[in-house]
Order: sequence, then structure tokens, then C-alpha cells
Amino acid sequence: MAVVAVGTDLVDLARLRKVWSRHPRRFLERHFVPEEIAYCLARADPLPSLGARFAAKEAFQKCWPEALGWLEVWVEVEGRRPRLGFAPRLAAEMHRAQLRAHLSLAHERGYALAMVVLEALS
Repeated sequence: MAVVAVGTDLVDLARLRKVWSRHPRRFLERHFVPEEIAYCLARADPLPSLGARFAAKEAFQKCWPEALGWLEVWVEVEGRRPRLGFAPRLAAEMHRAQLRAHLSLAHERGYALAMVVLEALS
């Protein structure tokens, strides 16, 4: 595996809760695709899952050379394993550059963490 870039992000869940509580619907719709919202809101406490997804978007942005919108990258669940999903333009760029993204998520107590590794396939 040839690593091209690594990005990490740590989210303070108390800070995220404050933002979410002020404008719940606007916050969700601005930062998460509908599938992410449905997945997180189905949890007894959606905040850790929202925080991990927020961190994943930030971690991927740290790997990518240009600015992205919040809804251009998202977290999907494949079995129990998280993976990144991409808007068509970004997916095409990843394919053209022969890149694959690996994602790891964690949350504990008051924090959520994401790590993204971009791998060159060629």
C-alpha cells in the first residue's frame, strides 16, 4: 500500500451539542446527507455518531488538495465497517487519480475521532 495522505480530526462532543441544539434541523441538513442523519437519529444518543461523521469529513478534507462541501463526502456503513461515500464529481476524481480512502472512527466519553488514509492503487 502506498500512502498518499493521512488526515485525522478530533471533535469535542459538548461543543457539537451546543451548535446542534441552537439550530438542530439546519445543522443536520447542512452537514450530513439524509442516510447519515437517519443512521444517527436511530441511535439512543445520536451525538457520538454525528461527531464521528463530522470528524470523518474534516479528516478527509485534510487529505484532499481542494476545498470540499460538507455534503460531498459522507460515512456509509458496510456491515459493521464504516467507509466513505463520495459525490459523483469527487468519486470520479478519486477514480481518475486511482485513490482509495480508508476510514476508522472512534468515540469515547466526550470526544469523537476519525482517521482517513488515502492509498494509491497504482
